[in-house]
Order: sequence, then structure tokens, then C-alpha cells
Amino acid sequence: MKISQLTFTLFCLWPLLGGCGKSPDAQPGKPRVALVMKSLANEFFQNMVEGAKQHQTQHAADYELIANGIKNETDLTEQVDLVEQMVSQGVRAIVIAPADSRALVPALKRAMDGGVLVINIDNKLDADTLAKAGLSVPFVGPDNRAGARKVGDAAAAKLKAGDEVAIIEGVTTAFNGQQRRLGLEDAAKAAGLKIVAVQSGEWEMEKANAVASALLTAHPQLKALLCANDSMALGAVAAVQAAGRTGQVLVTGFDHIAAIRPMLVDGRVLATADQHGGDLAVFGIEAALRRLKTGSAPQDQTTPVDLVVKP
Repeated sequence: MKISQLTFTLFCLWPLLGGCGKSPDAQPGKPRVALVMKSLANEFFQNMVEGAKQHQTQHAADYELIANGIKNETDLTEQVDLVEQMVSQGVRAIVIAPADSRALVPALKRAMDGGVLVINIDNKLDADTLAKAGLSVPFVGPDNRAGARKVGDAAAAKLKAGDEVAIIEGVTTAFNGQQRRLGLEDAAKAAGLKIVAVQSGEWEMEKANAVASALLTAHPQLKALLCANDSMALGAVAAVQAAGRTGQVLVTGFDHIAAIRPMLVDGRVLATADQHGGDLAVFGIEAALRRLKTGSAPQDQTTPVDLVVKP
């Protein structure tokens, strides 16, 4: 599904008569919750949108929902702008998957200082940066290191000690990217594999394709490309095919998006991890609604992440 550039600026799930601004018939006491995501070009975040939309439809009497996303994974300025837009539109809570674990903290502090509740999903905000800002923000999301370790172990089971592997990581300043890299490294080291390179694909298919192509040229004995998300795995699969090495170089991913599933079946991708993107935003929204209703402090919540291999 192709999403227009206008959709990246503001994509509303709940059909307010006044568009994405304040609805003239908004019910007093019915909280408006903003879901601020990363790139809506990524199928994982499209799944988040759909999950949140279904939840809001089922709980239409309880809250209104506005969902936003940025054009690409590294457009931090746009995501900061989206946070500020949501505050100006009077939302009671922001559920955010930050593109960067540190850069979004100042904008979120301004929101919280203005009385807006913030719930962090998907990519954990940096603990030290939050502490310096005097903030406490609950995290609702998976253990990315453990999930990536499962994927790495699946690849290691197909290889032997000494085999060369490379890791294509996400944005290096993103906590979930760091954790996934560590999980893949844990698995490789435990199996005695040789990690010949760790390079960033910035979560994007095209970037990962270029990185994978260069790695395949530089390391002719490479046996696996371990990717920190499925979008990058798609780019790696294309690079392996272009190099004529399909079946010789394993590829793994993370997220279990629909585009990767046929590749699990035919073996172009060995394994991925399902962190249940359609539910992840819902977990964050429900945490926000509980806090708004009861006033109780929301707690961190570890959500499921499961290994997925050929069915």
C-alpha cells in the first residue's frame, strides 16, 4: 500500500468532521489520544495503524484517536513537529514510537510540562536522557535483545563455528536498534561465528540493499546477513539475488511483516521475529486510558516477541 506524502504529515484514523483538528462536537471528558509513529512507509507501522483503528472503533465511546507518522525513519525534525502539533490540538495523551531514543525527549518534556500524558512504545527512550530531563515515561514494548537472540540462534543453527556473518543494524541512536544488534551479536558469539561487519541500514530497504551489496562484494565467504528489521531484510534478499548467491547466504529479519512471509516459505528468509505490531499500539493506548481514568502511575510493560520460521 502506497501512502501519499500528505498522509505522512497527518493521518487520521477517526473520521472527525473537522478533519484532524479539534472536532466541533468533541465530547467533554472524552480524551483525545495521539499515536505518533515512525515511518508509515514501513508495513510494521501500517499494522500499528490498523490495530489502533480497530481498537478505537470498538471503544468509540471512550476516546478519540489521531495517528501520525513520518516519511522516513530518520526524519526526527518532522516527528518533533508532530508532537508539538498534537499538544496544540489539545490531546490528553501521546503514545509514541520515537525515531530516536534521545532527540525526542525535549519535545516530550514540553508536552508533559503542559499536562499531556506520554506513553513510550516500540523504541525505548534513553534512560539517562530522561533522568537528566527529570522525566519518568513508562515503556510498553518487547524485549528486543531477547527477540533478536532467538532469530540469531535460528541462523546459527544452520551454520558452523568460524562462518562469516554480517549484521545490518537499524538507526544507531535508537534503543531498539541497539538491543537487536546486541541480541544478534549474542547469538553469533555463542555459536562461534565470525562477525565481519556491523553496518547501519537505517531501517530502510534501499539503504540496506546498498549495504548488503557492498558486504557481499567485500566478503565473498559471507554466510549470513542478519538484519534488524524486515524492511532491511527485503533489501538484503534483493542484494543476495542480484549477486547470484541465493541459497548460499542466509538472511534474517525482525517484525514479521506480510511482505516477508512468502520468503519464509521459499527459504529466501530463514527467520524473523513477531512483536505483534497490530497489538503494540493498542497496549500503549490502553495504558494511557487507564492512567487518564484512574490517575494511577502507568508501569513498564513487556510485550510478547516470538520467533517465526518456515511454516
